[in-house]
Amino acid sequence: MPFSVRVTDYQKNVMLNICDAELLGKNIVEDELNMHISESYYGDQIIEAEEAKTLLKNSSIINMVGEETVSMSIELGIGSENGVKKISGVPFLIVFKM
Repeated sequence: MPFSVRVTDYQKNVMLNICDAELLGKNIVEDELNMHISESYYGDQIIEAEEAKTLLKNSSIINMVGEETVSMSIELGIGSENGVKKISGVPFLIVFKM
């Protein structure tokens, strides 16, 4: 499963924006909520699972969208099921590591 990522430095922290690659460029809409999975935010490069795991472990701020991405982060102990929200059934999770 490929993942689409953008890694940036944000206030001396590594910020990772990561999503399931098939979601890139899509709009997820539910009632008044609208999330655009933009290439400018998530689409710097396409990577595979092992590199995604490394980035998830080494990033301080993580914005993630998609079933595979969120499941992988929870399996790694990054974030928890309690923090997962869904828009039209698509999970997203934001993690700040302290």
